[in-house]
Amino acid sequence: MNKVWLVTGASSGFGRAIAEAAVAAGDVVIGAARNPRSLDDLRAAHPDQVEALRLDVTDTAAVEGAVQDVLARHGRIDVLVNNAGRTHVGAVEETSDAELRALFEVHVFGPAALTRAVLPHMRERRSGAIVQMSSVGGQLSFAGFGAYSGTKFALEGISEALADEVREFGIKVLIVEPGAFRTSLFDTGRAGASGDSGLYSRVAETRALVSGGDGSQPGDPRKAAAVILAALDAEHTPLRLPLGEDGVSGVLGHLDQVREDVLAWEKHSRATGFDV
Repeated sequence: MNKVWLVTGASSGFGRAIAEAAVAAGDVVIGAARNPRSLDDLRAAHPDQVEALRLDVTDTAAVEGAVQDVLARHGRIDVLVNNAGRTHVGAVEETSDAELRALFEVHVFGPAALTRAVLPHMRERRSGAIVQMSSVGGQLSFAGFGAYSGTKFALEGISEALADEVREFGIKVLIVEPGAFRTSLFDTGRAGASGDSGLYSRVAETRALVSGGDGSQPGDPRKAAAVILAALDAEHTPLRLPLGEDGVSGVLGHLDQVREDVLAWEKHSRATGFDV
């Protein structure tokens, strides 16, 4: 039976690539976007498979109604893809509470609301999949990406617990951790940036990377989408799926560094219990 997908941020980047891959597989896609007209071309090409839904994931009050509308018309949601997002650059000291909260609304509270909305239905059917579009920045971070990575770390922590909770109901959770892919994430018109104090040279390097990196990223979103669909169809879907040469190398290198730090202090760390 063909699947019904609800994909947020479906107008471009990974959302668009995943939507196109699902359509090519014969599935039905409800593409959620703040501007649903951005999906007009895909709808025109596949009128029986694609619908556009106006949804801003930060409007959590509208999420429940949107999900219920999809369920009423299609009877089910087989795959939820929490993809909507944006990047943000700024030193931790430079990032305001308002900027940090706004980023958490997009990357954490929005996906959490959508997940809560679809879970009762998936749990009742004892099937379904939730795809959380994180980032290599959900496993590691560096100067200038503190706020962005903070939200992705939070999303991954929630998702790891979620996977443990819903496994008994036949529901899969897939955390996707892309490296640098040719999406609009680094589009200077969409990327957020805190005020530049000029104090942090490493942050300046990251600002330059983002401002000059749009359109030259090595990763192909269409190839990534194909791997995501394959992972969902696999008998043993992984919890985490790093993507791209840089994504895989970055995650593996970070794990090695964590292990090295833990082992260097293992003896002292273990010796912190009460004497018996």
